Formats: sequence, C-alpha cells, structure tokens
Amino acid sequence: MAQTTPLTTKPPAATPAETLPSSSSSSAIWSEFSKRVLIKNIIGRPDGGVGLAGEKIKVGGWVKTRRKQGKGSFAFLELNDGSSPANLQVIVDSSVVELSQIGATGTCVFLEGVLKKLPERTKQKKLPEGTKQSVELGVEQVLEIGGVDHPAANLKYPLPKTKLTLEFLRDYLHLTPRTNMQPINSLRSMDSLTFRHLLSQLLITEKLGKELKENPGMRLPQKDGKLDYSSDFFARQACLTVSGQLQVETLACALGNVYTFGPTFRAEHSHTSRHLAEFWMDDMNCAEAHVKFLSQWLLDNCLDDMQFMVKNFDKTAIDRLKLVSSTPFERITYTDAVALLEKVTENKFEKAHERYLTEVIFKKPAIVYNYPKGIKPFYMRLNDDDKAVAAMDVESQREERYHVIEKRMLDQGLPLDPYQWYLDLRRYGTVKHSGFGLGFERMVLFATGLDNIRDVIPFPRYPGKAIL
Repeated sequence: MAQTTPLTTKPPAATPAETLPSSSSSSAIWSEFSKRVLIKNIIGRPDGGVGLAGEKIKVGGWVKTRRKQGKGSFAFLELNDGSSPANLQVIVDSSVVELSQIGATGTCVFLEGVLKKLPERTKQKKLPEGTKQSVELGVEQVLEIGGVDHPAANLKYPLPKTKLTLEFLRDYLHLTPRTNMQPINSLRSMDSLTFRHLLSQLLITEKLGKELKENPGMRLPQKDGKLDYSSDFFARQACLTVSGQLQVETLACALGNVYTFGPTFRAEHSHTSRHLAEFWMDDMNCAEAHVKFLSQWLLDNCLDDMQFMVKNFDKTAIDRLKLVSSTPFERITYTDAVALLEKVTENKFEKAHERYLTEVIFKKPAIVYNYPKGIKPFYMRLNDDDKAVAAMDVESQREERYHVIEKRMLDQGLPLDPYQWYLDLRRYGTVKHSGFGLGFERMVLFATGLDNIRDVIPFPRYPGKAIL
C-alpha cells in the first residue's frame, strides 16, 4: 500500500531505482510512483540539502506546527512525510493560500515550491522539534489540502500539540503513526528485513508457521438476545481477516510508502485450483514494476530451480518469466474488455476471462481497470462518472473523500461504528492514496507453472482439509 497519485494508465518509465541521497547529486531524487520528493532525500543529504537550493520540487506531508509571522502575512510550517523523523521547514505567504486552511496540526498538504538555503544566523536559531536545517521550502502553490478541524460537524483533531503519553496513544492507534512514534515502524521494518536476510545467508529454508488456538468448549452467554462478548478473550467480537489492507492504510496515511506481508484468511467454500482458506499477501505502474522485478529476480537468482520446473512440469515456465519481465503490460478498461470477450465466437471458451485476454487476445500480461462500482467494495475511489471505481485486477485507489465513502458504506448497508477509525483517516488530514496486493502463492504458482495452488505452500488449508 503506497501513498501515491491517482491510478494512471501510462506504463512505468524505465527509471533507475531510488538511491540514498548524496551531496554530489545536483538534482532532487523524485519518488517514482508518488510524483514528489521525500523529505529524507532533502535534509538527509550530507549537505543538508544545500546542493538542491534553487530547485523547484513537490513535497507532501502532515503539518506538525505552524508559526505565523509578519502580522499574519506569512507562516512557517514544520512538515513531516513519514520518511524521516525530522521535519522540513516550509514558508507560506498569505497570498498563496489562506493560512488558516493549512495551519492546524495534522493537516495534510501537497506543496510545490523552491528550496532556499538558510542564512547561517537563521540556521542557528532553535526550530520546533529541536531541529536545525540548512534549507527551507518557499511555497509557490498549494496543490492539495486535507483538513482536520470541521466546526460544522463539531469535529476536532483528537491529538493535541502537547506531549502525548503512550497510554493516551494506545486509544488512537490509527493516528499514532503520525506522531513521534513513527520511527518505531521504520525500525520494525528494517529489523524484519535484516532478520530475513540473515536467515537466508545461513541457508535456512523458510518455514512460515502459526498456531490458531481455539477453545471449542467455550460458550458465550447472551445479553438482550445477543451474544455477550465481554467475557471473550478480546472482550469484543473478533474475526480472522481476509486482508490487512484497511489497517495498513493507517501507516500509508502517515509514513507514505508501506507494505504488509503475512497470512490472510478466506472462509469462501471454494475447491478451485486457485483458492486456499489461508494464503500470504504482499497504482498500476507500481504493481507492474513489482511483478516484472519478481520475474526477473527468479531468472537471475533461481535459474537452476526454474530449469528443474521446465524439465519436469512446465516447458514454458522460463519463457513466460522472460516475457513478463520484458514486455509492457496491456491496459484496458473493464467495459472494453467485456466488449472484446463478447466478440469471441470460438465453440470452446473454456479459459477464465482474464486468461483468455492475456493468452489469446493480447498474448502478454494485461491489466483491467475501472470496474463497475456495484461489484467492488466501498473503499475503492468512485470515478467522476459515478458508475465505475478506480480499481484494477489486483487493487485500487482508495476513496479519500469523507462524505463519498460514508455514503458508499450506508448504501451497502454497513454499520458505521466499527469503521470510525477508518473514517477518521478521511476526517483528519486526508490524502490521496492507492495500493495493490499480490497473493504470494499465486505468484509462485505462476512462476512454476504448476496446476494447483495447494502444491506451492507447505501446509495447504482449504475447505475440508487442515491436516497440519
């Protein structure tokens, strides 16, 4: 899940991977999929960003503090985008935007401006958060604003400017990533990455396991004709989830580019060769680049294993990975895809529609997008035509507009109370964001050419089977 611009049909450009900032670079490093420069790539440079002075850039993030100056004619903002614990100082003139719109703590802004070198005497002044900077951004245009205070609805940002205790933050877990606790998630990510890398270097075959412990003898009492969960383990109703997508949005709406990788569960009673009851999950351009990278990585690092698969199971496995890693994906709207399939006159139309599009019509990977809203969940962003949503095969742009997503939930008969935390992400500092999901076992199935997904996971669980 990544904080990004709206979904686009343009294939990804062949740009080099983002590198660590260096003082020798004379231009800013732009994020490939979010059309902005991360704060860490400005003030995290050895020169503190001085080498970028005079360059026009775009940055986005959440306002930490605001200081009005010049009798209210301009203001200094401390901006954080989650890429670094440090903030970027920006200066905004009242002629650019009404300062009251962007000053509240927690407001999300997307800004365009020019980086300026700070004079030595200015750098020595104590800035908010105790930071000392070499550059600041002079704002020329405010591109997006996600407000936090809504007086008409009697809503105010729940996190005050005062120092917050850990006990207090535990009641606002969905907003905690926007606070000074942000580095915890970065450290967790790097610790996990290092841990897995170490194990791979020790040549330990990964065994992914987990225990689900149940007490089948437990019977919950009833209260007012309903189950009383107060005596249950969590003291509330709790279910296994088919995805962590909604939860990871709390991090995407604070840290920017994020991912989650872990087991998810589906209670669907399906016995197809492509479905499991438990499986692992990991902008169209980003999804395409991800699949291409995985395909090429397998060719570069696991060729002997792939040759084994070619010899024993699927003679086209290596050629398929070569095609995917080197060919631009086709893009087609749902409406146009249906129109193409309706023209098929073959007597045997046995392949799944998606496979028929890729294997027969296009003969290369394809992405179908703009699905009808009636067949997609409430959280997918509604297009301007009010008929389709900004979704593709493997994910979507998320609906960031509070009133639109609230109406979608009500239209689908969903209760609002359990989703108040999710709605808060739209109430307070909302930001455009999108993401994608890739079923890990399906990627392995695709790469190996095996016929059944039950053969690419150590302990397959599906309806009627849970041996281990």
